[in-house]
Amino acid sequence: MKAAEKTAPLAGVRVLELGTTIAGPFCARLFADFGAEVIKVEALEGDPVRLAGQHFQGESLYAKSLMRNKTLVAIDLRNEQGQDLVRRLAAKCDVVIENFRPGGLEKWRLGYEDLKRVKPDIVMVRISGYGQDGPYSSRPGYGVVCEAVGGLRYINGEPGRAPVRSNIALTDYITGLYAAFGAMLALRHRDHTGVGQYVDTALYECAFSFLETHVPAYDKLGMIPQPTGPGLTNSAVNNLFETQDDVYVHIQGSQANGFRRLALSMKRPDLLEDVRFNTRRERAKHATEIDAIVQEWVGARSYVDVEQAFRAEDVTFSRIYNMADIFADPHYKARGMLAQIPDDDLGTVTVAAPVPRLSETPGRIRHTGRPIGHDTRRVLMALAAVSDEYLASLEAAKVVRCVGSPHADDQAKEKRS
Repeated sequence: MKAAEKTAPLAGVRVLELGTTIAGPFCARLFADFGAEVIKVEALEGDPVRLAGQHFQGESLYAKSLMRNKTLVAIDLRNEQGQDLVRRLAAKCDVVIENFRPGGLEKWRLGYEDLKRVKPDIVMVRISGYGQDGPYSSRPGYGVVCEAVGGLRYINGEPGRAPVRSNIALTDYITGLYAAFGAMLALRHRDHTGVGQYVDTALYECAFSFLETHVPAYDKLGMIPQPTGPGLTNSAVNNLFETQDDVYVHIQGSQANGFRRLALSMKRPDLLEDVRFNTRRERAKHATEIDAIVQEWVGARSYVDVEQAFRAEDVTFSRIYNMADIFADPHYKARGMLAQIPDDDLGTVTVAAPVPRLSETPGRIRHTGRPIGHDTRRVLMALAAVSDEYLASLEAAKVVRCVGSPHADDQAKEKRS
């Protein structure tokens, strides 16, 4: 083990990932970024995420990022021999992460109680649409659907229009974060007691938890939050404004100091004395009026002029960045958020750097995502006590897939046909 890997905060933790697509794999990627050994088990044809997103020279760019830092093993979980291999691997791991529909792994004798028999102190992270119990638990659950059930979708969009979604798998990422946090809590408990447990993480609950401010408001006042477009309920100035040269700028001036800076930057100190705007509550009540005043000022100026005025008074604002803006931004560069990583197939690939930044034990990207079955042979021989002869028979029977084997080439042809 290299010195940098020894100092990683999760060095020595071994994780078995049985997840597919995003929520489970993202949870596992967080472990991998901070030094855990993550063994990803994927189907012989590969995780569906390899087909998602953009491709370059035949390679999935999404998989290059989501599968980074992971050891990749290809096993057919529907096969009894494959299931036995997974149990052998689980016996050598601290954490198992899965996001199958509840009951799916139990059919293969890979559920929590099954894995406890081979590893009594195992921590098992179970991600599903609706949780491991309850009347909806058996329903299929994708992040975007559970975002609807969780209430998050309802409040997004323009008033009177259909609710909109974010153009990323938002709820899957939210859930992956919660799941990783839950796993850390379970590992901490195990460190103190020697007892493992499972972490039940439901997509809809993770989405719902972000509505924190609205839950007691409905309980006590019967208020149902509504979509507000780019603005925010009970907050003004806190909205999107368009400059004369068609640049969108989001301004946050709802707090007393923020509104004061905004008014001074606009050369409108009179707004500070206006009874409609001189308290946060009044500004929220008269949001339409103050937003119209700000839009009139912003809309009469170029973005360069708006930025100059706002910077002079330290106004909290930003234009809306696209990806080209991000790649050109000096702050992203200075903070190292665009990590250019060597890649076996593409030379280098730029991915988002690990977050958060730890002062003493930062995350690190050791390599990008690799081909299906890249590490099958090494891992099964080292951790599952599989011999060369048995591995060859497993490959021939299409129970496992190894990089560089003739059977892997046959399977790749079948996938393309």
